[in-house]
Amino acid sequence: MSTPTNREQWQSLADKLIDEGGIKSAAFIDGEYQPSVSGETFECVSPIDGRVLCQVASCSPEDADIAVDSARKAFDEGSWSMLPPVKRKQVLIRFADLLEQNRDELALLETLDMGKPIRYSGSVDVAGAARAIRWSGEAIDKVYDEIAPTSHNEIGMITREPVGVVAAIVPWNFPILMACWKLGPALATGNSVILKPSEKSPLTAIRMAQLAVEAGIPKGVLNVLPGFGHTVGKALALHMDVDTLVFTGSTKIAKQLMIYAGESNMKRVWLEAGGKSPNIVFNDAPNLQKAAEAAASAIAFNQGEVCTAGSRLLVEAGVKDELLELIAKELKAWQPGHPLDPDTTCGAVVDRQQLDNVLSYIRSGVQEGAELVLGGAQVMAESGGVYVEPTIFSGVNNAMTIAKEEIFGPVLSVISFDGMEQAIEIGNDSIYGLAAGVWTSDISKAHKTAKALRSGMVWVNHYDGGDMTAPFGGYKQSGNGRDKSLHAFDKYTEIKATWIALD
Repeated sequence: MSTPTNREQWQSLADKLIDEGGIKSAAFIDGEYQPSVSGETFECVSPIDGRVLCQVASCSPEDADIAVDSARKAFDEGSWSMLPPVKRKQVLIRFADLLEQNRDELALLETLDMGKPIRYSGSVDVAGAARAIRWSGEAIDKVYDEIAPTSHNEIGMITREPVGVVAAIVPWNFPILMACWKLGPALATGNSVILKPSEKSPLTAIRMAQLAVEAGIPKGVLNVLPGFGHTVGKALALHMDVDTLVFTGSTKIAKQLMIYAGESNMKRVWLEAGGKSPNIVFNDAPNLQKAAEAAASAIAFNQGEVCTAGSRLLVEAGVKDELLELIAKELKAWQPGHPLDPDTTCGAVVDRQQLDNVLSYIRSGVQEGAELVLGGAQVMAESGGVYVEPTIFSGVNNAMTIAKEEIFGPVLSVISFDGMEQAIEIGNDSIYGLAAGVWTSDISKAHKTAKALRSGMVWVNHYDGGDMTAPFGGYKQSGNGRDKSLHAFDKYTEIKATWIALD
């Protein structure tokens, strides 16, 4: 069937999927779908219109035990962990192919589940997930171990081995993409994985597990446990037989996971957490229109539910008024619409709790004295869904709540500065250090600013650049370790030194 081209066609496909019970909603353990041990479920509600999509298995610590046992058994038996890298590569490429072949279904599940526009679910999320799996698969048989420089009667080998059982806890904003950023390198290096999707958006992870087995990944190598963080997520973090825990989500939860790791078996913990990224525009920015387009996209794409969102726009005084006017015009193209309409660029926020959270920050901005320039209100309430206008605050300073805390919504804080030193000072005045943007025609200023910013990623004269070859991650309380690129493989391998004396 060809890809739908309008809202009516997507809606018809959605109705058929929901009404015929075609949405997979069980746990996936040892190669099979199965209910939770307790039989408990929770409602999966679409933020588009409040419709209940299905009842999802609510996994518990007992389910975590079963999944970890399955993963450990698969790892120890070696059907995947001992498979030659070229063979794992072939399976992962088939997995990527299946993600692409099922793109429409996966994109639809992603949009129904968390409210993002269908135009991006397929072209960005599912396509990016397939690229991530394929890239890691293609890379794994091209990564070499090392031989140490030794005397003539010794050999020193430095080799990498899979860590074993990996628990991956992923967020609700890019469910399938973030999952595959973890699964690609974890599976490529030979580990067994237990994937715990957010309870707010579990559907693509559950469906994807079946495709993994179809591609040839042995049973037990990939298990999926839907459920809540305080139950099954906590159980995985505390589990004595989980070797590594990887996580993308809030800084608050990231800190708690580190505690759980210390309270259990000192499992490795790799965290990609929050951000409050400065997007810095100097007076000599080469193209203010381009900067305005990028600033609008950086705060409105995915409804602002992006860890790298350019939520602090630092503007040098000489271009502030002009740039602010251009951004306000650009945001007209980012007004909320029905997520199943291919023309929609800004969809629903993930749920009512998140809507209330965003609106509370907007009220805080007004109360603390920032100037509300644009937006600030809930819209489309009559739809039964949860939507909020892209919002601009001017006259913001770094002491304000909206400048300090991650909002995870389309709320832009505009902060003025004078000169490079002040821009760097304001940019670094944050507990986070995930990303930053710099706009200038001066190559020396660009290098000096990028080097001085305490951020894991800096984009010059654009925003949110990079591909699978570049690492993704941050400084400070934005986390540790990196997703994407060959650097991601470090999280999923142990280094072994073997020293051999030759007679």
